[in-house]
Amino acid sequence: MSSVVNVILPIFGLILIGYLCRRTGRLGETAASELNRFVVWLCLPALLFRATATATWAEIWHPQFLAVVAIGTLTVFVATLIYRLRGSRHLADASIDGLGAAYANTGYVGIPLSLLVLGEAGLEPALIATLFVACVLFAIAVICIEVGLQAERSPSHAVLKVARALARNPLVVSPLLGALGALSGQDLPHALDAFLRLLGDATTPCALVSLGLFLAQKQSGSTQGTLGLVGLKLFVHPLITWVLAYQVFSLPPLWAQSALLMSALPTGTGPFMLAEFYRREAAVVSRTVLLSTLGSLVTLSLCLYLIQG
Repeated sequence: MSSVVNVILPIFGLILIGYLCRRTGRLGETAASELNRFVVWLCLPALLFRATATATWAEIWHPQFLAVVAIGTLTVFVATLIYRLRGSRHLADASIDGLGAAYANTGYVGIPLSLLVLGEAGLEPALIATLFVACVLFAIAVICIEVGLQAERSPSHAVLKVARALARNPLVVSPLLGALGALSGQDLPHALDAFLRLLGDATTPCALVSLGLFLAQKQSGSTQGTLGLVGLKLFVHPLITWVLAYQVFSLPPLWAQSALLMSALPTGTGPFMLAEFYRREAAVVSRTVLLSTLGSLVTLSLCLYLIQG
């Protein structure tokens, strides 16, 4: 329990700082939006580019573990997307909801928790899960949102418009450019690597402060469906992953434990960043991030008990 608390508490601290800064007027009404744009246009692209540019094939090619992470995550995302669409939810909003149910906070919570619980050996599977969530799942959600925002009647025009929007989207372009850099076999110049690291390291704290700023504002949108997304993230996602890791693929103990731990993580700030960036209603995803982080104190502790028992 103490391991979980030590990792989770800084998250609440950063959210609280943002909340208090807005409530006391230290930061203005547009601070949440502007800080989030700083993250989306600068920090997160730098993080994604560096993550893919410095990754090696040997580090990420663990097909069975990748299959467990991918199937479990995408099952939750697609199921949530379909359910929300059947409830007459707009595709863009349903995509953000799906991301809220499937987007695990692997970077800020998962990696340090893995190191605490599994030691240095837990770093590699945590990095693989982080790359999948931050690059692949994020890109799929962005594509779905862009498709939903296009109102072209002609399919060819719609496809062209989506392609243009994606080509200008830093969250899609940056990991692709990073992957091309990795394929070239060239190491990043030291100065560029340091520059990208500085920007990338600002992603999580800025996103969490932005979330706190948003929560301090008067919420006009409905938060209906929040508890459902929290339940999917904290209970359904780990259950699916447990079946896949232990019953279907029979992963080695360390990799199975890491897969379960990664799936039980709370929702990261990615869905909130996209909701703010695309000017969609962010009340549901902001509450999902907050409540899932709080609820993960219980669910992660249960997973740790199962792993260490």
